[in-house]
Amino acid sequence: MAFRLTSDDFKDGDRLPEAQVFNGMGHRGANLSPPLRWSDAPAGTKSFVVTLYDPDAPTGSGWWHWVVANIPANVDSLPRGCGSGQGGLPRGALQTRTDFGRPGYGGAAPPPGGPHRYIFTVHALKVDQIDVDENSSGALVGFLTHMHGLGSASLTAHYGH
Repeated sequence: MAFRLTSDDFKDGDRLPEAQVFNGMGHRGANLSPPLRWSDAPAGTKSFVVTLYDPDAPTGSGWWHWVVANIPANVDSLPRGCGSGQGGLPRGALQTRTDFGRPGYGGAAPPPGGPHRYIFTVHALKVDQIDVDENSSGALVGFLTHMHGLGSASLTAHYGH
């Protein structure tokens, strides 16, 4: 079986629900992190990192919307709202700074124009944790994640005006 990521709120290729859209910057979403579940992680997985990234943001480097590091290997899901201050983040897991300037989930907030891709990814790592804190950037987490990665699974949704 292949490493797989799913959500009860949307399927791969769907339009991102309003619940997962940012509340601000001209958007009126609920800014609620979706429930995520993964299965069939690679052998030897010691921890996970979950990211939400928009490669279409007009920044030249995309936009990190959510970063959760150091999720223990025995965890296979994140509950709805855990990135939005509603509890349920696994013990030991840590949310790091997003491009909104703070840790936690920041929903879709594209400028007017065509739809953007919002890529939720779970990364399986061969280390128990990576050396990051709540002020670490998405780029640093990404670097360490790729350095220690065993595999990843993604789920992409689209959202635009």
